Amino acid sequence: MSAVTERIRGLVSLFWRELAKFGAVGGVAFVIDNGLFWWLIHGPMAGSEVKARLVSASVATLFAWVANRYWTFRHRRQPNALREFSMFVLINVIGMGIAAGCVWLAKYPFGILDPNVLFLAGVAGTVLATAVRFVAYRFWVFNAELDADPNFSQDHELLHIHTGTLPEAGAAGNVRVGTGDPDPK
Repeated sequence: MSAVTERIRGLVSLFWRELAKFGAVGGVAFVIDNGLFWWLIHGPMAGSEVKARLVSASVATLFAWVANRYWTFRHRRQPNALREFSMFVLINVIGMGIAAGCVWLAKYPFGILDPNVLFLAGVAGTVLATAVRFVAYRFWVFNAELDADPNFSQDHELLHIHTGTLPEAGAAGNVRVGTGDPDPK
C-alpha cells in the first residue's frame, strides 16, 4: 500500500471518529438550542422569534465550545484558548446567522407567523449551520496537533486541486498529497 493511500485511510478514519464525537456534542447542543428556543418563543420571548433563536444558539454555543475543546478535538486544542474561543465564536456567529436567517426568511419575506413553522425553519437553519461548523472547526479552529504531525500537516490540501502528479508507491511517507513535493518537516 502506498504512503498516500495509508495517509488517506488514516485521514478517513480520523474524520469518522471526529464526526461521531462532533455529532454527539452537536446532538446535545441541538437539544439545548431547540429546547430553549421552543420555551422562549412560547413564553418570555413570544413574538421575538429571531431574538429567541440568537439567545438559544448562544447558550448552545458555549456548551459546544467546552465539549468540543475538551472531548471531540481534545488532542488538537490551540495553545491559546482565547484565540481558539474567538475563532470558535466567529464561526458560531456565522452559524447563528444562518439559523436566524432561516427564521427571518420564513417570518418576513414569506409571512409565516405560526411559531411551530418558525421553529422548523430554525431547525433547518441549525442543520445547515452544523455542516458549516464542522468543516470550520476541523480546518481552522481545532487544528493544532494535526498540523504539527508530519503525516497530517498538509491534510487541508485535500480540499485544493493540484495539477502536480501523485508520488510513486514506496515513496517517503512525508509527501504532500497532489504535489509530489517532499514535506519540509
